[in-house]
Amino acid sequence: MSPAFKEHPLRHSVTAELHARTFDPLPSPARVFHLAAVCGERRSGANAEHLLRLLDHFGVRRPEQVGQYYAVALGGGLWLRWERHTEFVTYTFSRHERFNHPFTDPLINELPQDWLREIPGQVVTATALALESCEMPERGSNELLALFEGNPFIGSEVVGGSSRAWSDLRIHSDGYSRILLRDCGLSENQAGRLAKRILEIDAYRAMALLGLPAAREATRALSEAERRLVALAARMTEGNDHDRGASESELLAELTTLATEIETVAARTIYRFEASRAYYRIVQQRLEQLRQRRIEGLQTFTEFLEARLAPAIATCDSTRERQQDLAKRAARLASLLRARVEVDLQHQNRGLLESMDRRARIQLRLQETVEGLSVIAIGYYGVGLVGYALKGLEAQGLLPIDATLGMGLSVPIVVGAAWLGLKRMKRRLLDGHH
Repeated sequence: MSPAFKEHPLRHSVTAELHARTFDPLPSPARVFHLAAVCGERRSGANAEHLLRLLDHFGVRRPEQVGQYYAVALGGGLWLRWERHTEFVTYTFSRHERFNHPFTDPLINELPQDWLREIPGQVVTATALALESCEMPERGSNELLALFEGNPFIGSEVVGGSSRAWSDLRIHSDGYSRILLRDCGLSENQAGRLAKRILEIDAYRAMALLGLPAAREATRALSEAERRLVALAARMTEGNDHDRGASESELLAELTTLATEIETVAARTIYRFEASRAYYRIVQQRLEQLRQRRIEGLQTFTEFLEARLAPAIATCDSTRERQQDLAKRAARLASLLRARVEVDLQHQNRGLLESMDRRARIQLRLQETVEGLSVIAIGYYGVGLVGYALKGLEAQGLLPIDATLGMGLSVPIVVGAAWLGLKRMKRRLLDGHH
């Protein structure tokens, strides 16, 4: 029955998200095998298709849709929980069964080998976990040491003393890590939650540590970039005035290239560092949820992981901060260099303007000189024309004065008229220009 009110389109999906990372009840004794494969954030559907191939192998009916998680019985008491995380996928196989040796013949041996070889992505953790029941004989230190192939192991009481957990967090000769749990009064739900949390700790600590190699690689690149940045800063103070413009152009080009390289390193690693920090927080949260108590003579999971994870994450954080600092320094240096180039250009422009002003004044003087010569030339030709007219009138007896005297008298009139005419023409041209 549909509700009478108008639902938000994401109402059901956000409610389902609360149950996306649930657990499966785990009765003791039981054995579990956990795989985590890094496959990136691509949504190609390859992981879901690979899951369906496994279901086909065990003769399990395919679901209509595979979301972010899926749980199913594969037959023979084998149970599978598949989960899609942001950048990795986990497969958790479990079976309620009695065993003598917890890590002999792990559940992964029951999976098709070609299917394992073709898992999308790359496996980052492969862990065998065994849950002993309280009826099984307790193991002494030497027996525990033998289970972990002689490696030093860690352990603690968990779930407030209702269980004990041991591991060496190493990859053993069979290629898998090992975790041993002992039921000291767990319910099936508690056991399922405990197994899920401790396997998540193992997967998330591996994902968190993926940032450390990236930090080490970035550190080498940043050290070289810092050396070049210092050298460029020193060269900025050593240039001479003779080749300053050319050297500053070269410096700016080199500095721009260096800043681009720094940003490239940051772009390549920033996601990895942020993801490592997020995974580390999840590890800390899961460790707190274990509610550990010390087993005399052993490091707890928190002590062991914090001693190794905290420095690694601190290295990632410091590398990220160093990247940001170098990028800011390169940007400041480029800004200073651009400012200096702009000041030099302003000086050059001022000199160019002064030179143009001088040339303009010279041109004005030449123009005034030319105007004076033009007035004289026009006056000369004008007086000549007046002279022709006067001589003609004189020849006809129509001129009461001497023609030469008339020409002399006309000189100031003709020159004045020429000068006034040029001035008026110049004024009209200037007014039209404005």
